[in-house]
Amino acid sequence: MTTEHLIAVAVAALGCAFDLRSRRIPNALTFAAAGAALAFHAAHGGVGAVGLSAAGWLAGALIFIVPFALRGLGGGDVKLLAALGAWIGPSDVLWVALYTGVAGGALAIAVALGAGYLRRAVQNIWMLCCHWSVAGLRALPELTLESSSAPKLAYALPILCGTVVMTWLK
Repeated sequence: MTTEHLIAVAVAALGCAFDLRSRRIPNALTFAAAGAALAFHAAHGGVGAVGLSAAGWLAGALIFIVPFALRGLGGGDVKLLAALGAWIGPSDVLWVALYTGVAGGALAIAVALGAGYLRRAVQNIWMLCCHWSVAGLRALPELTLESSSAPKLAYALPILCGTVVMTWLK
């Protein structure tokens, strides 16, 4: 386990703590973490390491850009994954995103079950698929973060789970 991976876990844990408490991940955390990652890689690996760090940041941001554009994910989640990518690089941030998706799906099912919302959640997924097949990949206004009555999931929690799993398997 590298220093970069441990720092990524710490950043994800901080993001999770903020998200659980306030449903927001502060820009101060995500931008400072990304900047610190670039500075760390510059000091410890030179230009090539900075390039990989920047590529990791970009990969992390791009992975979540579609769900964000569809208004199903908050901007803080995008910036948090990008900051993690700056620390761990593009290939590891892809694994974090994969494990995050699995953890996010499991937690979403658990939250929906706990809130008695699972049947409605499945209906909403069906409605989204129908909407996308007709209108293309566009946000469905009644099923966005802002307008949905669905129970909310602080997505930094699955991001933390994905980061821990990737680090543990590394």
